[in-house]
Amino acid sequence: MKKQGEGGESVTKRTYENDSVRVSWNSTRCIHGGKCLRALPEVFDTSARPWIDVNAADADAVAGAIQLCPSGALSYERLDGGPAEAFPEVPVIVPRANGPLFVRGRVRVETSSGEVFDEAGRMTLCRCGASQNQPFCDNSHRTIKFKDNPRVISSGREAASNPGEITGAEPAGT
Repeated sequence: MKKQGEGGESVTKRTYENDSVRVSWNSTRCIHGGKCLRALPEVFDTSARPWIDVNAADADAVAGAIQLCPSGALSYERLDGGPAEAFPEVPVIVPRANGPLFVRGRVRVETSSGEVFDEAGRMTLCRCGASQNQPFCDNSHRTIKFKDNPRVISSGREAASNPGEITGAEPAGT
């Protein structure tokens, strides 16, 4: 299925299924981390057409490989009564060193006008600012050699007694 994104670009979502499992791939969220390819190369092979062969392994193995997908571009639905993917009850956001924010748990990303942009249980959000697929990561952090410290408290924050004392902070709307 193809639909138009906000900028007019084509958004591709593809589905592959057999009697046991339905696998969905969303190109807008894929960062091509390759975890699926390494976990189950007989199922996930970018040189094959179609690139996903759900008949090449059992549903448990397919589901296990999909759960390794950091971006949530791959998802699955069990059609055989097998267990659905479990997500943390409370969303967890983990800044990856020199990389994106890994989000785990049901979250909704909205546009500034409040429209639902995306909703999922796994996603990777851009932290470097260079992604051409905002708000999602597209691995641009590698190209620009983004370096960080995932936990930094800027100078002046610990000692501040009010917001005006925070170094570098400007009031909203200025």
